[in-house]
Amino acid sequence: MSTEELPPRESMEFDVVIVGAGPSGLSAAIRLKQLNADLNVVVVEKGSEVGAHILSGAVIDPAGLDKLIPDWREDADCPLKTQVKDDRFYWMTGGGAIKLPNFMMPPLMDNHHCYIGSLGNVCRWLARKAEALGVEIYPGFAAAEVLYDEGGKVRGIATGDMGIGRDGKPKDSFTRGMELLGKYTLFAEGARGSLTKQLINKFALDAKAEPPKFGIGLKEVWQIDPAKHQKGLIQHSFGWPLDMKTGGGSFLYHYDDNLVAVGFVVHLNYDDPYLSPFDEFQRFKTHPSIRGTFEGAKRLAYGARAITEGGYQSVPKLSFPGGALIGCAAGFVNVPRIKGVHNAMGTGMLAAEHVAAAIAADRANDELVEYENAWRTSSVGKDLFLVRNVKPLWSKFGTVLGVALGGFDMWCNTLFGGSLFGTQSHLKPDRATLDPAKSHAPRNYPKPDGKITFDKLSSVFLSNTNHEEDQPIHLKVADMNLQKASEHDVFAGPSNRYCPAGVYEWIEEGAGPRFQINAQNCVHCKTCDVKDPNGNITWVPPEGGGGPNYEAM
Repeated sequence: MSTEELPPRESMEFDVVIVGAGPSGLSAAIRLKQLNADLNVVVVEKGSEVGAHILSGAVIDPAGLDKLIPDWREDADCPLKTQVKDDRFYWMTGGGAIKLPNFMMPPLMDNHHCYIGSLGNVCRWLARKAEALGVEIYPGFAAAEVLYDEGGKVRGIATGDMGIGRDGKPKDSFTRGMELLGKYTLFAEGARGSLTKQLINKFALDAKAEPPKFGIGLKEVWQIDPAKHQKGLIQHSFGWPLDMKTGGGSFLYHYDDNLVAVGFVVHLNYDDPYLSPFDEFQRFKTHPSIRGTFEGAKRLAYGARAITEGGYQSVPKLSFPGGALIGCAAGFVNVPRIKGVHNAMGTGMLAAEHVAAAIAADRANDELVEYENAWRTSSVGKDLFLVRNVKPLWSKFGTVLGVALGGFDMWCNTLFGGSLFGTQSHLKPDRATLDPAKSHAPRNYPKPDGKITFDKLSSVFLSNTNHEEDQPIHLKVADMNLQKASEHDVFAGPSNRYCPAGVYEWIEEGAGPRFQINAQNCVHCKTCDVKDPNGNITWVPPEGGGGPNYEAM
């Protein structure tokens, strides 16, 4: 059955359509209803439930929550219960950990006012708040298509069809997607959103922006021995096990009842095609200063997600006819602080305020230029401006000198309101940073012990990832010949290593290597969409409800 032969979609009309039930999308929905209770607002979420696809460290700066729900601390149902009590920063070597004095850190790096918890659970709580205000939330429905009117303005989205077989043909269970139409549509898809990419290309939103930059964040949650638990302790580190050319670092957060979140971030502008972020993460846990925390403990959860790292200079234009980008879809993570929730919420609320004003003025489907003009002078813009040079300096000068220069630059911006470096460039996208494999030696990572370190497949099992097997593969390879000639022959198949879920394999057969895609393993991190050296892999939403089902990440 061709597209022309499919039955027409049913449609529903709203004042505002929001794509994504993360912190930015839910904050926008709540703010809209706070400003005008009569607005009809819908949020569509591709995860099986709100929070199912949410992954963050997470140490949360409460600035966004304080503005959105000022009395959240008095709400017994709010899942954020642990405030930071001890904030540590370490330089790691192979055998030791050197604690950096807190007085050396710029004031904006202080975390003592922040809270530790599960961002997924925070989003579940925010969703209940939104629904209590009358917001409609549809989990399990992936936004698969942007809808335009005859003039090219965004008029809403269509959810994906359900019940399509691997062969692309409708099955007996086939159900047509829905059209959700709105006066304005806000895209809150998170890092590397599939529809966001299309909008950026269609409206040239990145024409005046630096290339987007990303990292991959990997995270586990453990339940540890109560005697080892230090509730309210957070620590961040950089250095080992990464070399001095490769950006990244770790986090270790003690919160709630004997829980520890441990995570590792690798900047995706690394050059060695043999590097495996997943295996570097496992190696990190064997460090003498870290290993003891997890001995005798139980690993409860695992996940991975791309992180936006371009910052101030990489943010694209946010507005276009009929809608806007909010949250990490546009890239508002503060890289040195490893925080983006407060800015995601901030841009959600800022956009909501301008949408509400536009609707009150009888406007619809035009461009919210006021939102685009406002963000750089808002708290979000000011937050990112202070740290705009940290990532490019790190990338250009390596970990030791780059981090030192980034710290110096933050002090200059904080104390004097300016930088000796101006605003640095990111130079090129992450997919263009890999060297040919001949420039590097293969890496032999230690075999996992099943106690502290683990393999990818047992980790994916903990993510509760599930996809309907008989559905089209949602990882689209544009040119399979190019994949063999370049990704395999030149770069030695880095997809097998940069993917944290064992999705990609090169299978040696008599006729030559075959590229196998184990799409059912995909945790929707979207690293392949960023790091494939030819930009040859595109991530698109699978059938709604597919993917990980994180419980408390």
